[in-house]
Amino acid sequence: MRLHVKKTDRLQGEIVVPASKSHTIRAVILAALADGKSVLHNPLFSEDTKAAIGACTALGADIEQKGSTLVVRGFGPHPRQPAGVLDMLNSGTSTNLLLGTVAALGIEAEISGDSSLCSRPVTALADALTALGCTVDFRDKQGYPPVKISGKLKGGSVAIDASKSSQYISSLLLACPLLDTDTSITVSNPSELPYIEMTLSWLDQQGIAYERDGYSRFTVFGGQTYRPFEKSIPGDWSSATFPICAAAVTSSDVVLKGIDVNDVQGDKAVIEYLGDMGAEIEIRDDGIRIIGKGLVGKELDINATPDALPALAVVGCCARGTTKLYNVAQARVKETDRITVMARELKKMHARVQELPDGLLIEGGPLTGANVHGHSDHRVVMALSIAAMTARGQTTIDTAEAVSVTYPHFIETMNTVGASIKFTQEVQ
Repeated sequence: MRLHVKKTDRLQGEIVVPASKSHTIRAVILAALADGKSVLHNPLFSEDTKAAIGACTALGADIEQKGSTLVVRGFGPHPRQPAGVLDMLNSGTSTNLLLGTVAALGIEAEISGDSSLCSRPVTALADALTALGCTVDFRDKQGYPPVKISGKLKGGSVAIDASKSSQYISSLLLACPLLDTDTSITVSNPSELPYIEMTLSWLDQQGIAYERDGYSRFTVFGGQTYRPFEKSIPGDWSSATFPICAAAVTSSDVVLKGIDVNDVQGDKAVIEYLGDMGAEIEIRDDGIRIIGKGLVGKELDINATPDALPALAVVGCCARGTTKLYNVAQARVKETDRITVMARELKKMHARVQELPDGLLIEGGPLTGANVHGHSDHRVVMALSIAAMTARGQTTIDTAEAVSVTYPHFIETMNTVGASIKFTQEVQ
């Protein structure tokens, strides 16, 4: 699918933000591990969450969608041996979290996905699972999916480098309560800290016992179980980033509903970044209002918010002066190398952007419409569509079907508040 985006004078109206992908995937996995019925209200239904639902169903959970609700009857202590490969589609979150889950259950399973997913490294997590007693067999390229897990985690002590992804830590934190013995996890180079906090908040809600020393050491006590629960899934700040940034760069007035500034999600920091750059942000009981004004470039450490890099790169193009996005080298191992990709595609629109080892250096200035490549990356496609809203002329973005990974109704939503986005099917 190709998007054809014209310059937008102003956005105006209300947007209901889709539910959090990260919360939904954790909720589905924990509900599957519980012995009994859990009810998830307003989860995200997207390609990424479809991957988690499919894998948990293959492991023995009974998962039924009823309108905007998921009813999950977990398999508890009686998982099922999957009949085939667990297809994670394009979901790195589902892949990493389920690697630990499968290892804790003592299930033999092969985990794979699309070409993008199979280009993302899992070496550090695989080494940790091996150290704790599992066998990890890479089926194609060493350190990358597809990967076969066999054996069962035994607990003990393990050290792990989390510089490439916080999901490695979350995977161990979710898996280790199910083990017979306690597990001590020593972490070096922890990154994306709010996502670790998100996992810990789920453990807290479940009454799981653990001890921590900041983010450098965790002791998770074994012999525990997960309980059925009922919970509403909060809105997704990572998805909200795109309409928030769109409003900021088009001098618009947009209200976003369904997001909670008190939630643990790290990408809520985007409103702080934009506030510092000159946008007006109003916090409401049911969300936020953003009024775009003249933006000024800033230096932003976005280690905790790597998913925001594509959208913030566009913001930098629309701000006066220089914007530096740094300390986010892990953005290179997402669905794409988002640092390289955003620099390359924005340059096609006449942006002045320089690639750094751990981020981007951007000089603000006018953009021009162009034919750009979405790289089958949902966040790249959405970010480029925001750039197109500010650019002279029309911009065409290919591989736009990728938005279904996390924000299936993105095009419709943005058009509702005044954007001009049309789509056509790509000719094979």
